[in-house]
Amino acid sequence: MDAFLENAENLVDGGKVRIEDGVPDQATADKVSALYAKIDLASADPETIRKFLQLALLKVMRQDQFQANHQMTPDTLGLLMAALVERLARHQTPQSVLDLAVGVGNLLYTVMNRLKQDLGQPLQGFGIDNDETMLAAASVSAELQKQPVTLLHQDAIQALDVPLVDLVVSDLPVGYYPLDANTTNYRTRAQEGHSYVHHLMIEQATNYLAPGGFGLFLVPSSLFKTKETKGLVEWIQSVAYLQGLVNLPSELFASPQAAKSILLLQRHGADSHQAAKVLLGTFPSFKDQSGFKKFMAEVDQWMATNLTHES
Repeated sequence: MDAFLENAENLVDGGKVRIEDGVPDQATADKVSALYAKIDLASADPETIRKFLQLALLKVMRQDQFQANHQMTPDTLGLLMAALVERLARHQTPQSVLDLAVGVGNLLYTVMNRLKQDLGQPLQGFGIDNDETMLAAASVSAELQKQPVTLLHQDAIQALDVPLVDLVVSDLPVGYYPLDANTTNYRTRAQEGHSYVHHLMIEQATNYLAPGGFGLFLVPSSLFKTKETKGLVEWIQSVAYLQGLVNLPSELFASPQAAKSILLLQRHGADSHQAAKVLLGTFPSFKDQSGFKKFMAEVDQWMATNLTHES
């Protein structure tokens, strides 16, 4: 990862190799500069640059053996999230987006690029992460893509220095949050023992959603099958509408226990209302192109029927 960051920072500097205390030596610097000269970032669009960096980061994460919660959101999931966001944006145009577990920024930038490229809608981005190295990767990625984003290095469970946003997208870490003293004001905290970090982060993200704003979260498919479900559902009903829960294709996961779903919440307020029919279902296999197109058409129909403004 250190090597990735150094190369990325050199590319931000226009391909200039930094030599500090004689390292690297001039011959190596010249060799690396020649490699940089073959990379034409100036004429590349942000999405191409994102994919370029993603491929490099995939190699980094394999080589450095990153833990599961630090793995990058795969493109298959990021593009699915972006496709849903794009459809939501046709009904309610977002101006800003927040990711509470931004990591290297791949999911956030996928969504930002998709909305700007397909709908001509630029977003102001905000990203939070407590890992300095991951955030450094997100920062150089943003610079190379020229993304309008503010990145903050902090614990996402504590108070955030960000404004209310129209949209939240996040691939949530799964597990327990160890600092019980920080969860005192959370209604999704466990009655005893440590609380689920993904529950806390859904609540925190919703706190920073503007009235009527949408939150899309990648969550464990077992989200509503634990002993803490009752408290989570009661909290959701008090502040937001549970508009959808869509399972992802099982082929994407090594085991049923690792399966994930996309949770769609809408903050109370503005002209938001509970959908007459909650969006439920399972994405077909990506190999089933006709089935996938049919499912997305059903999603479009659901949004047109349930998210239109009530008079």
